[in-house]
Amino acid sequence: MSLPAASWPGVSPSIVCSIHRGASANLCGAGHARPMITFAARLVQLDPDVCVTVLVTTRHFDRLVKESTRSFEESDAQAAQRLRVVCVGPANNMLGDGLIGPVWKTLLAGEGPVCAQTSIRHSAWPKPNAVVLDIFAIEDTKTIRSISGSTVKLFSWWSGSTYALLHLFGDKNIGGRGDVHKQIQEEVGRSGRSYKEVAMEMTAAVPRGEVVEPPGHPSMYDWELSPQDFDFPEDIVLSVSTWTNASQATVDGVISISFESWEPEAFKLARRWFGETGRPVYIAGPLLPTASKATAAANEKTQSAESASIQKLLDDTLARSGTQSLLYVSFGSQFWPVSSPEKVWAFLDVVMEMEIPFIMSHASPKAVVPDEVKTKVQAYGKGILSPWAPQQTILDHPATGWYVGHGGQNGLTEAIAAGVPMIMWPFNADQPSNTVLATDVHKIGYELLEVRTGHGLKKIYRTGYTPVGTVDAVKAEARWVLTQAFGEDGKEKRARLPAIREALLGEWKEDGRSRRDVLAFLESL
Repeated sequence: MSLPAASWPGVSPSIVCSIHRGASANLCGAGHARPMITFAARLVQLDPDVCVTVLVTTRHFDRLVKESTRSFEESDAQAAQRLRVVCVGPANNMLGDGLIGPVWKTLLAGEGPVCAQTSIRHSAWPKPNAVVLDIFAIEDTKTIRSISGSTVKLFSWWSGSTYALLHLFGDKNIGGRGDVHKQIQEEVGRSGRSYKEVAMEMTAAVPRGEVVEPPGHPSMYDWELSPQDFDFPEDIVLSVSTWTNASQATVDGVISISFESWEPEAFKLARRWFGETGRPVYIAGPLLPTASKATAAANEKTQSAESASIQKLLDDTLARSGTQSLLYVSFGSQFWPVSSPEKVWAFLDVVMEMEIPFIMSHASPKAVVPDEVKTKVQAYGKGILSPWAPQQTILDHPATGWYVGHGGQNGLTEAIAAGVPMIMWPFNADQPSNTVLATDVHKIGYELLEVRTGHGLKKIYRTGYTPVGTVDAVKAEARWVLTQAFGEDGKEKRARLPAIREALLGEWKEDGRSRRDVLAFLESL
């Protein structure tokens, strides 16, 4: 629903959030999209003169419409009407990037966009004076600049941990890889080889065993930043990885979903990088639903077909085994140990052997659950395998004791907010960084080492240990970690969480950093 155009004063800020990549089919899924929906809700709640259009592709439209309801009570109806989710159609590539042009021209013309999913024509709103694009929306960023130049402010949506994005896509003077596209062109000129050949070689460079010292982290070997084999599609490498640094040079600032109390040194580095050109870095995390727990949970459950069974298992576990007795397992919406799925089922065998109730979400399109595993879990009677689970509802339930996850920014944030410590199984991207922060810096979790593959099976700098990586080693480590987690050592780690949780939630209090930054962002418009 949209308010009529006549109800908007002509000077009202209008913001477009394009999350095409977050709505893509095969790379990051809902992980980038969900916090942006919450960010949009925050904006319309903070300023009664702001309206926000969120653009998505077909795959996640229905889910994100439901997600938007998790930040509004009935009393927030007017604010909710100033947030609309508009589908731009099916993704035309792996990312869904490059579709913003037609709808952007419609919005600039002061006309109401037509939703490709519902065929509803939304009413006209003020022309947008700001757009927030995912850091990987390279084509959309080019399109906005080509159409609007500098007349509209364009902000980059940093949808992961700050340090990881700096390491992967920052300038060389802050420890990043610099302008990879330019480096590829230079090598093509020297060698005469094709752009594609050089790009694939350069972006998939084999770690050399160098010791790196990430800000705020312990020292580690470079291969520890990619502890799992996980091949990104070729077109993602060619259209995104090689261009992201250059794309960041064209934006007016950054909005990060992370939070300062988690990685303060990384934010200092980000501000230094963007500050060199007078551009701001705004912090917006944690981006959690703003409605009551009851409203947020009820609307989250509508997104999973197994919600009733999951709720029953949670309640039964609480009655039978008490608080903090259940294990939740999820690798998010995209990641999955494709090269070693047997390690997942080996870990799950130990969980069942130890009589631990569990819920496993396997949302990745790469996840394949063998029939024998399904049969075993059904016979076990105290576990659920779900292709999509109401994660925050599970984490908030008193029965949930530990969360096995890859350490991505969303899951990490939600676990801390719920006071649930983590057992980490990182792949790459921001996950290794968050894992080290959780285990070695903040000391609120464990890392599984024997699940590693590829270069991850080399020596760990901070301990000197070299993982074995066999299924037997996975099982042995699982028994040890789970015994520790549900024992006295786990209690000590859990006892450190309240202070970290308080700092996280404090970022959005009246004087919190994220609240101040988002208000400053609105003021800048």
